[in-house]
Amino acid sequence: MKKKKDKKIEEKEIKIQENESADETEKTAENTEVDKETTEEPSVVELEEKVQSLQDTLLRKVAEFENYKRRTENDQLSLLKYSAESFILKVLPVYDDLGRSVDHLGESNIDSLKEGLKLVYDKFTKILDDQGVKKLEVKGKEFDVEFHEALMQQPSSEVPSNTVLNEIESGYIYKDKVIKHAKVIVSQEIEENNDSENQIEE
Repeated sequence: MKKKKDKKIEEKEIKIQENESADETEKTAENTEVDKETTEEPSVVELEEKVQSLQDTLLRKVAEFENYKRRTENDQLSLLKYSAESFILKVLPVYDDLGRSVDHLGESNIDSLKEGLKLVYDKFTKILDDQGVKKLEVKGKEFDVEFHEALMQQPSSEVPSNTVLNEIESGYIYKDKVIKHAKVIVSQEIEENNDSENQIEE
């Protein structure tokens, strides 16, 4: 009797184990299907749509860059073309003053004309000064190729050799750069007479 019971118990246990293994197999199969669904690669249509979207974005960016580049180039050209505008606006009142002086040449006496021209000159000087343009003071200074251009040399006993005696044309400096060298006459050492040298030798 016991043997029969043991056999029945064993059979039941085997069936339970078989059922459990079957359930596990089903679960594994289900999990595999879920994994397949989640890791399934996108379709060709989806990929084509993504490529099209990226191409559209790229074309928009290229067009935006071209527009930006064109605007920048136009701004630079405009800046260069009209770069002197602010200076011209400052100079125009001086030009108008000179025009008024010329119009009244016949009516004015010499003194009033001199006074008017001096006022115009002072006004112009102030405009240049505000822009950083200054006239070089050269007379009596030692000759310097950085600031001066020697047109000729003149013997002089009053000043040391290589000194600026006279200014032919004014020179100008803009901020820290010489934009026009002063044209000058430079002193030269006076050579002694040959006769006096000969007398000393004798």
